[in-house]
Amino acid sequence: MTRVSVESVRNLQVRVIAEDHTWIADEPAGVGDGRGPGPYDLLLAALGSCMTMTLLMYASRKEWSLERVEVEIEHDRVHADDAVNAEQAGAMVDRFRIDLVLHGDLDEVQRDRLAYISARCPVRKTLTGTNVFDESVRLAR
Repeated sequence: MTRVSVESVRNLQVRVIAEDHTWIADEPAGVGDGRGPGPYDLLLAALGSCMTMTLLMYASRKEWSLERVEVEIEHDRVHADDAVNAEQAGAMVDRFRIDLVLHGDLDEVQRDRLAYISARCPVRKTLTGTNVFDESVRLAR
């Protein structure tokens, strides 16, 4: 199980703690103070990191010469159907544009296999899967 703790610091800044790592997340200046990456920055970083690590582990097991991986990801919320029924639930969809660059002496079969594997990293499966949220809300004592 993975666990992260998040606590408000000041304005919109939050302190994120994941095991032995601590960092600040924030909204951009003008909305927040711009002191750290925003929630979607962290989401895209998680996706890109997972894709990269998955590819490096896979290529290592196969003893392929994948030297380096670059991933650039853009995210937009767009209308699902050109603004038709835009007020209804589900009218917006999340669009991820992913540019994956593989460095190394790889043939076309290896490149195609790595493209296939990159789309199956655990974080991407989480984003595209069915999710269940068990939540509790309580007042501090």
